[in-house]
Amino acid sequence: MQQMYSGGCQCGAVRYQAVADVTNTITCNCSRCRRLGLLLTFTPASAFRLEKGEESQTEYKFNKHVISHLFCKTCGVQSFSRAKAPDGTDTVALNVRCLDGVNLDLLQPQKFNGAAV
Repeated sequence: MQQMYSGGCQCGAVRYQAVADVTNTITCNCSRCRRLGLLLTFTPASAFRLEKGEESQTEYKFNKHVISHLFCKTCGVQSFSRAKAPDGTDTVALNVRCLDGVNLDLLQPQKFNGAAV
């Protein structure tokens, strides 16, 4: 179910709002997601609004260099990433662990084999 969420990094330097469906989450076993313990859901970039922190983030790209992994320069938390969906749509991957008020125990994330991609 689509709903408006607020989220951000641990120190509060990065804050955003997004319309997303957190009942449709994934865990990925790629080298980055596995180490960070990310729990992800995806939303179109048009449903995402960065409220503050553009200048507080730094970017990391690896492997195929197609995902902008953005993380806070102060606390190091990656609360979201930007990329293109397979159909070319600008997309934001939200780290559901960084969304306010989400009961993670109620979620049933699907496993994604990012290590094989």
